[in-house]
This record gives sequence, structure tokens and C-alpha cells, in this order.
Amino acid sequence: MEQNNISLIIDNHKVVVPEGTTILDAAKTIGINIPTLCHMHLKGTCADNHPASCRVCVVEVKGRRNLAPSCSTKCTEGMEVKTSSIRVIRARKTVIELMLSDHPNECLSCPKSGKCELQAVTQHLSINETPFAGELSMRKKEMTASIVRNMDKCIYCRRCETMCNVYQSVGALGAVGRGFNTTIAPSFNRMLKDTDCTYCGQCVAVCPVGALTERTYTDQLIDDLENPEKTVIVQVAPAVRVALGEEFGNKPGTIVTGKMVAALKDIGFDYVFDTDFSADATIMEEGSELLERLGRFLEGDKSVPIPLMTSCCPAWVNFYEHNFPDLLQYPSTARSPQQMFGAIAKNYWAEKMNISRDKLVVVSVMPCLAKKFECQRPEFSTNKNPDVDYSITTRELATLIRRANINFDALPHMSFDNPLGESTGAAAIFGSTGGVLEAALRTAYELHTHKPLPKIDFKEVRGIDSVRTATIDFDGFALNVAIAYGLGNARKLMEEIRAGKCKYHVIEIMACPGGCIGGGGQPLHHGDFEIIKARQEAIYEEDRNMPIRKSHENPSIIKMYEEYFGKPLSEKAHALLHTHYSDKTIKY
Repeated sequence: MEQNNISLIIDNHKVVVPEGTTILDAAKTIGINIPTLCHMHLKGTCADNHPASCRVCVVEVKGRRNLAPSCSTKCTEGMEVKTSSIRVIRARKTVIELMLSDHPNECLSCPKSGKCELQAVTQHLSINETPFAGELSMRKKEMTASIVRNMDKCIYCRRCETMCNVYQSVGALGAVGRGFNTTIAPSFNRMLKDTDCTYCGQCVAVCPVGALTERTYTDQLIDDLENPEKTVIVQVAPAVRVALGEEFGNKPGTIVTGKMVAALKDIGFDYVFDTDFSADATIMEEGSELLERLGRFLEGDKSVPIPLMTSCCPAWVNFYEHNFPDLLQYPSTARSPQQMFGAIAKNYWAEKMNISRDKLVVVSVMPCLAKKFECQRPEFSTNKNPDVDYSITTRELATLIRRANINFDALPHMSFDNPLGESTGAAAIFGSTGGVLEAALRTAYELHTHKPLPKIDFKEVRGIDSVRTATIDFDGFALNVAIAYGLGNARKLMEEIRAGKCKYHVIEIMACPGGCIGGGGQPLHHGDFEIIKARQEAIYEEDRNMPIRKSHENPSIIKMYEEYFGKPLSEKAHALLHTHYSDKTIKY
């Protein structure tokens, strides 16, 4: 359908934009950046889906009596806009001064200091004092395994509410109370731990201030590194190496794998391993599980749970345990790569190294906040000793590198330690939407047919669209697959299964925009999908450059099965590399 264009004047500049464009986006096309605190650009959170609540982006529109919020006001033909008139500047200044009047003066110790959007707008408007003094609101504080809530710092931009309700469809956050006592919280002012919160961390990723932040474990890590009785090892997820460089001024999508490994060794880890190794192990188990289910399905077994659904994303696991307890048989029982690594490290590797479990500390660096919660799930521990002791985010790693006074750009390129550092290109693409499914297809096809793949790249499952479908020629069998990211999209697919209308054999789900590359613990992208696309391109570049690109060809994986597990889906593999799910429905 042909799209009509609109002509308007912004600050005496003629602008031509497609019909439906907001004033905010139109101004950007000519280099005018209007400050805003509530607006987000993520797909699924457009201007129609947020309350335009902060009023920082107001502009003057000729013929309109009141100032207009540019983030939600659509351009019209012949419109004349002033983005920085005296009236506009005064209005913005008053709005920010009122926000500051009920905001804690804790900038020096705030986790968001230096990256706080309120701080940036305050500086932009040259506000050096707060004329509206008064009593500060005192609201609930909460520390979960993943997220810290300090709602004294909330500015009611409602980004978190939009993300949680519109994009993720979780509904854990909303406006509670009235007037001065209003806060953003779970219904009835509950704690997050008593809600359907999945700990995906997308609320943290979009919070402009320090009201929602990740729980940090860096001080605990430093204590462990200093303990001579502990052997401290680290695993790093594939999405981290294509985003970490952004924290040090590199352009999005810069691959910093070698420098990252060098930084971790400088920090003091005894061994630096790769989560990609356990991603290859995940494919061995999940791919074998797919073949086992498909085999029964094709033999006419109507009880087999098809589609098989991926289980690598802990926020997604939390989501279906809370919302779809009647469909728990569909997800793969394979643990996530993080938890497979922990089980392998504290059993197979620890035995080889003659290190007792209680003396081994396994740390993960993840793009995700739900991984922090996943570490503490009781099914992933032995005698209350967790397989993975704790997880830190990409942002936390960057903070730790700066704290250690390491010049990241000057670091040499170093390699992961072996054997838990050897991996394939199939594991590298786990960080992107569609990557887990593609990796599984590479292995499942060859294990099933005993023939080499006619082509190694399954480009049918790649892309950045939030929902994608494809039909794969599986040696004569038409395999119907679906890929989705964002829990709102996952909900739609689950409702299809519940209604008996699902036509897919395999479904991959990730909670975050673009997959792990857009995780809640990554460098903040502020909804810029060009950043997510750049990270995705880097993920596939990593894959192309790997000498081995199929999980079942990883020599260290082959050796591990020969020495320890026997084969995928063996009794020992089920005990250590698989899990179970349970009904987590919240009873209100």
C-alpha cells in the first residue's frame, strides 16, 4: 500500500515525513533531538501504547492552546512546530524541577549515576537548584535475586509498566495509589517475588533512573577471587562478546572475544571458559530430544508433546510455569547452557581436576537478569551447593573491568581455556533470535539422516522480525518451525497450542528483543533496533569464522560423552543435563 507523506515546518525547517509520524520522530530526521523520559522506540511499544506521561518532550504547535507531547502527537499537513521556544523551555524546566522535588539526592551512590536520563535532562536544561522543596515520598524497596526496586527514585514515566504489560504481557507492574501516594508496583502493592514477574529485566533496561536496577554480585565475586582456598572459574555467554565493547566506546557489533578473555584473566579468574561449550552440549541433548519426539510422532503416537519448545531462556521458563502450567510437557527438558555448564563443571571437570565441589566457585557472565534467578532455583543445586554460584551481567563485567583499572582497548587477544572453552559456530549463534533452532537443525538433520547437510546455513529461521515461521526440508519431511521473541508473542503461540490449533513441530522462544543480544543485562540500547541488528550481524560473523560449525563435531564434546555421559539422553545425562518444570501459578 502506498504511504502518503506529510509536509510540516519544525523550527523554520521544512520536513517531509510519512503519514503517522510523530513530531518527535520527525524532528529527529533533521537532527533536532527533543528530550524525553517516557518514550521508547522498541517494536510493540510505539506511541499508541504508552501514556506520554513525563511531559518533558512538549513542543509548541501553532494554533494549539496547550503544549503538545511530541512523542505521541502525529504530524499533520501544514503543521508549524517550535521545539525550543521560551514557553517550551520554561515548561520543561518546571516539569524537571517538580520531579527533582520528590527525588532522593543520592546521585553519587546511585547505580545509574552517569547513565541516568533524568540526570542528563537536568544537565541539558542547566538546572542547578530545586525551588520546590517538600516532603519526599517513602515507598517500598525490594531486593530479589535479579532485580532491585527502589521506588523512591521512580519518576512515573511508566516505561516499565508499558514494557511489562504491552511488550511482555506479564502484567507484574502498574500504577498503584492516587495523588502524592501513587507508585508503580505490582497490584495491591505486593512484592515482585509474589507476582508473575519473569525477571526478564526489560523493565530495568528501560528504566531511565535508578528505580529499577540489577542486583549486583561483583563485591561477592571480589571476595571469592581473594580467597586462596577457592578455585574461581567463569563462563561467558555468546551475546556478551558482541556487546561488551560498546561500554568502552566501540561501535555496536564489535566482536571483542579475545580482549574479553584477557580482561577476565587480568581480573583474576583461575580459568576462563565459554558458555558456548555447554551450548554445544545443549544441542546434543535438545537435538536428540527433538529426534526422539519426532520419531514417536511419525510412528503415530498421539501422546507425544509436539511442538517441542526450546528451554534456554529462563525468563521464558518462568513465564510458562506461571501462565501455562497445563502445557509443561511441551518445552524441552534440556537445561539452559548456563546450568549445563555448571553441572558439567562441578561434576565432570571438577573430578578431572580433583577439585571438591565446595571449593569450586562457578560464575557466569550473561546478557540476562533472569539468569541470576535461575542460579538460585533449588533443582540446580546439590546439597544446597548451586551448580552456578551466581551470575553477573555484561554491564557488571564492564564496571568490574573499569574498577580493576584495566585499559580494555590495549588488551591483547587471548583464548579460552580448554576443554570447557572449545566450541563451534552453532553455539555462537545462540545469542540471536533463531540461533538455538538453527543450531539444533544442523545437528538433528545429520544425526537423523547420517548425511552431510546440503547447506549449513538455515537462513529461513534468521531475521529480526519478532515472529517468524518456516518450513524446513528435513530429508523429505516438511518440518514446520516458528521463532518468536518477546513474551507477548510467546503468549499467542501458547494460546494456539492450548486451543489445539498449533501446526508447528518446533518453536524457539526468547524473552528479549532480538534474543539474548537485547537482554536486560546488556549495554543499554534505548530501543534502537539498529544496535540490536549490529549485534546480530556480529553473532553470525562469529559463526562464519569458526573452524567447526556443528555442535556434534566439537572434539571436547565428543570426548566428554565418551568419558562421562556415554551418549545424549543417557541416564547420567538426564540426571545432570536435564530438568523438570512445575506449576508456579500465583494464587491471589
